[in-house]
Amino acid sequence: MNENKDFKPFVPANKTLPEFTATSIILGIFLAILFGGANAYLGLRVGMTVSASIPAAVISMGVIRFVLRKDSILENNMVQTIGSAGESVAAGTIFTLPALFLWAAEWGTSSPSLIEIAVIAFIGGALGILFMVPLRKALIVQEHGTLPYPEGKACAEVLMAGEEGGAKASTVFAGLGIAAAYKFITDGLKVFPSEVHYEIPAYKGSGIGMDVLPALLGVGYICGPKISSYLFCGGTLGWFVLMPLIVLFGGDIVMFPADVSIAELYAEGGSFAIWTNYIKYIGAGAVACGGVMSLIKSLPLIVKTFREAIKGFGKGDVSNERTNQDLNIKAILIGVVVLTLAIWIIPVIPINLFGAFLIVIFGFFFATVSSRMVGLVGSSNNPVSGMTIATLLVATIALKATGMTGQPGMIAAIAIGGVICIVAAIAGDTSQDLKTGYILGATPKKQQIGELVGVLASSLAIGGVLYLLHLAWGYGTPNLPAPQATLMKMIVEGVMDGNLPWTLIFIGAFIAIVVEILGIPVLPFAIGLYLPIHLSTPMMVGGLVKLVVEKKKNASEKEKKDADANGILFSSGLIAGEGLVGILLAFLTVIPLNGSNIGDIIGSFLPGAIPLLTNANFGNVIGLIAFALLTLSLWSFCYRKSKKAK
Repeated sequence: MNENKDFKPFVPANKTLPEFTATSIILGIFLAILFGGANAYLGLRVGMTVSASIPAAVISMGVIRFVLRKDSILENNMVQTIGSAGESVAAGTIFTLPALFLWAAEWGTSSPSLIEIAVIAFIGGALGILFMVPLRKALIVQEHGTLPYPEGKACAEVLMAGEEGGAKASTVFAGLGIAAAYKFITDGLKVFPSEVHYEIPAYKGSGIGMDVLPALLGVGYICGPKISSYLFCGGTLGWFVLMPLIVLFGGDIVMFPADVSIAELYAEGGSFAIWTNYIKYIGAGAVACGGVMSLIKSLPLIVKTFREAIKGFGKGDVSNERTNQDLNIKAILIGVVVLTLAIWIIPVIPINLFGAFLIVIFGFFFATVSSRMVGLVGSSNNPVSGMTIATLLVATIALKATGMTGQPGMIAAIAIGGVICIVAAIAGDTSQDLKTGYILGATPKKQQIGELVGVLASSLAIGGVLYLLHLAWGYGTPNLPAPQATLMKMIVEGVMDGNLPWTLIFIGAFIAIVVEILGIPVLPFAIGLYLPIHLSTPMMVGGLVKLVVEKKKNASEKEKKDADANGILFSSGLIAGEGLVGILLAFLTVIPLNGSNIGDIIGSFLPGAIPLLTNANFGNVIGLIAFALLTLSLWSFCYRKSKKAK
C-alpha cells in the first residue's frame, strides 16, 4: 500500500512511551461508564449524544498530568480511546432498544433483561471494532490528507497542546473556557435559547435557524468551507425547496406518517412538523443510497486493503514499526465468526440464523460507511440513526417475507437494528480514535484492544442506566421522549402493517443519485438533507471563517498557515468545552432535589427572576448576538500572536 511517507507522528515509531497501563485502563473504564450514562440520558431526552473523545482527553490530561504527576501523551490518548467507547455504545443502544420497553408496556409483556441489553451492546460494539480494523490503513493512513476526521484531529491537537504548553495550550484552553462558559449560560442558566428559529410566513413551509453552540462552529471550521457548504446545500434543498412544495401542494391531503392533513400539520407545528414527518424519511433514503454508492466507490480500496492483509497471513506485518501494528487478521476473522454464532445461539437474543447473517452483511457495510462518514463530518454529525433506519427497512421486510411477523418479528427487527446501530456508532468512534493515534504516534493494536475494553465496560453498565431512567420517568414521556427509538418503533410497525411512506424514501434515494451524477460528494449532501438545517447553518459559519482565513489578501502563506493552525486549536477547545459542560449539565439534571432536579432548578433561576428572558423573540436576538461574538472570538484567535512554547 502506498502510504503517506512524508507524515511524521508526534511520537516517533522508534520511541516507546507508557500507553496501555493500569492507570489508563482504570481511568478509561471510569470515563466510559460516566460518559455512557450521561449520553444515554441526553439521547433519550433530545435524540442526540455528545462526542466524548475530546472531553475524555481533557479530563485525562487533568488527572494524569496534574494530579498523578505523570507525563505520557500516549497514556492520555489511551484513556480517551477507552472512555469515548461509552458514548458510542450508549448512542447505538438508546436509539433502538427503548422501543422494546415501549412495546412491553403496550403488549403487557416483560421488558428486555439486563443480560439481553448487555449482550446486544457488547456484540454490536465488538463487531464494529473488528470490522473497522482491516480498514485502518486504507482510511486513516492512505487517505491521511483526504479525509479530515475533524474530531480525531481536534483531539490530537488538544493532547499535543497540553504536552507542548505555551501558546498552543493557551489557545486550546481559551476556546475550552469560552465554550464552557457559553454552554453553561445558554443551556445551564437558560439566559438565551441554544436553538434560534424563525418561520418565514411569506414562504410557507420554510424556516431558518441555527443551534447557536460552540461545538458546531468549531466542527464547521475544522471541516472547512467545502464540506460545510455541501451540508448546508442539503439542508437548503430540504427546508427551502421540498418542504414548501409539500405545504403548497399538500393542502388537505393526509399523508403517513402524519395522521392529520398537511395544512393542519403545518398550522399546528410549523416547518418543524413538516421536517419531522416527511423530510427525515427523504433524508434517510438519501443517506442509505449515498452509503451504497460510497461503498461501491470504495470497493477497489477495500479489496486492496483485505488482499494485502491476507497476503500477510503467517508472514507478519510488512512493517515491524510500532505505529503500524494492528490486531491479527486471523484473530479478527475468528472473532467475527464467534460473535455471529453467538447472536444466533445465545437464547436471550431474539435473532435467528437469518438475522445473524443480515447483521454481518449490514454490519460490515455500515462500519465502512460510518468510518468514511466521520472522516468527512465528524462523529457528532454521523447520521447513525439514518443507517439504522435503512437497516430496519430491509431487515423488517426480509423477516416478514420469511414468515417472521407480529410481535416476534418486530422484536427481532429492533434487535438487529440495535446491533447495527451500535456497530455503526462504534466503528465511527474507533476511526476517530485511530486517527488521533495516527497523528500522535500511538500503537494501533493497543488502541484497538482499548476500544474492546471500553465497549465491554460500557455494555455491562448501559442496561442498568436504561432501567434506572425507565423506572424514574418512563420512555415516551415529556421527560424522556426517546425520539429516535420512537421513530424506529414506528418504522418497524409501518413495514409490518404495510403502510410505510416508500415514496418519500425513494425520492431521497433518487436525489442522492442525481447529486452523485453532478459530481457533488453525496454523503455530506445527504447528511445535510437528513439533519435539521439548524445544525448545518452554524457549521457553514465556521466554514466561512476558515475560507476568509485561507483567502485573506496581503497575507503570506506562512501567516495563513499559522492563522489556520490557531483556528484549529481554538475550534478544538470549543468542541471540548461544550462537551464537558454538556456532560456536567446531564448529571445535574439527573440528580433530584426538592421534587425537581438540580439542572431544572438552575435553569429556572434567572428566567424566573427576569421574565424578559422567557420572551422568544428577545431570546432569539440574544442568541444571535452571542453566536456572532463567539464567531468573532474564533476570528480573533486565528490571528493571535504566537509565543514560543516554554
